[in-house]
Amino acid sequence: MFSFRKYFHRSNSSEAKAHQVVDKYANALSIAMQFFDVQKSGKLVNNKIAWRGDSAMEDGSEVNLDLSKGMYDAGDHVKFGFPMAFTATVLSWAILEYGDHMNMVNELDNAHESLKWITDFLINAHPSEDVLYIQVGDPKLDHTCWERPEAMTGKRPVTQINASYPGTEVAAESAAAMAAASLVFKSIDSAYSGTLLTHAKQLFKFADTYRRSYSISIPEVQNFYNSTGFGDELLWAAAWLYHASVDKSYLRYVSTNGNKFANWGYPSWFSWENKLAGVQVLVSRVNFFGSKDISTEESLSLQSYRQTAETFLCGLLPESPVATSQRTAERKVDAINCNFVADGLVWVNQWNPLQYSVASSFLAVVYSDYMLSSQTSNLYCSGKLYEPIELRNFAVSQLDYILGDNKMEMSYLVGYGSRYPQQVHHRGASIPVDADSNCTDGFKWLHTRHPNPNVAVGALVGGPSFNDTYTESRNNTSESEPTTYNSALVVGLISGLVTSSSQVESFVKN
Repeated sequence: MFSFRKYFHRSNSSEAKAHQVVDKYANALSIAMQFFDVQKSGKLVNNKIAWRGDSAMEDGSEVNLDLSKGMYDAGDHVKFGFPMAFTATVLSWAILEYGDHMNMVNELDNAHESLKWITDFLINAHPSEDVLYIQVGDPKLDHTCWERPEAMTGKRPVTQINASYPGTEVAAESAAAMAAASLVFKSIDSAYSGTLLTHAKQLFKFADTYRRSYSISIPEVQNFYNSTGFGDELLWAAAWLYHASVDKSYLRYVSTNGNKFANWGYPSWFSWENKLAGVQVLVSRVNFFGSKDISTEESLSLQSYRQTAETFLCGLLPESPVATSQRTAERKVDAINCNFVADGLVWVNQWNPLQYSVASSFLAVVYSDYMLSSQTSNLYCSGKLYEPIELRNFAVSQLDYILGDNKMEMSYLVGYGSRYPQQVHHRGASIPVDADSNCTDGFKWLHTRHPNPNVAVGALVGGPSFNDTYTESRNNTSESEPTTYNSALVVGLISGLVTSSSQVESFVKN
């Protein structure tokens, strides 16, 4: 088979010449990467954000664990393990595919550092094989306060899953994150990589042995990061474990459980809650580049994953016969067929709509590069053929929209361009560093109409409404709140597009 390339070498002048950097995307990547620093919890090392300081230093102390690291998921101060693990998985994937691009613009070390900040937390949160701490802080209590993380004084209880109260999806997502990260660190710190892989294997076994949704075991999570099923996370984790360990039993798991969990033929949107589109693209790379000694049954299963991935991707292309109607109303004229073609932003849900557009675009770039690397000329979409560059062009259109080529003429990436959201729904950004306010009277900073005194640089906010407008208000949470998983996805997308080349040398033979 083909493995993820050894991206961690320093690029030389010939590489730089072959892959010309797109300056606007290099700038955007430098900005986007900084939001991970904004979100860090714990004792900050080489702090790059002037208005941030140490916070949550006692997290985990009640159970004699150091859970001070990790990242706050959004504009509040809870550390939710499920989306945090997804952030780590996607950031790892971005590094594995496009670490050479990151290196060319001096962002690879920052990506490694941010990833390790999460995986250090995940290691500590998994003190024994069948115990995983999945949350630090009480969301309901947290939402009664509006304060800087450095000023928190309230109790921060921890929540665990175990054999009696399992949580298959969060255990499996954590396994996926640690397996993917073990690949990232394999040639940097082999001992750390090995530790991550050991935890990943244990967590996958735990997740698969005790199959129950964490939303059932711990009903309180339903109000925040509710799960609708765990089959996608089991496949996602097994696929990453196969790539990390090259253990064929994990590939067999993906193959034999596809009929039950993969929902072949029915594409779905990639997000923190549903990993199926990501699984289908990730497993497609095995189909593209081959694996020795696989059975006919496994080969057919892999083909089903790829076919579903391509059904999903065909829906993204605006001129495809099966193009999704779930996009904003910006239109262009199709001169050949004398009609209008929707060419706006992929828009799926009013809550955090940009998650879906950046996630879809990231998968489109990755798949287009798989096609190019395998010399696959066309994508077949219900009677029409599309070249890999058309997937890339779709991704470019989405990224350019996000960076300011839109009806509002504003960037949704905070800190990029001359106009971007000023009232980001984010506690730390909204409160002056020297403010003398506490838990409850801090809400005056939520309700003020003044711009945030601190810039949450790199934050990708939720994004515009379906009519391509954006309401500037901290209370407009669905549009103005950023998340770390948005950041991981947009970092992956920008990294794939940061050079003018439409092909990356992503693979080397074992």
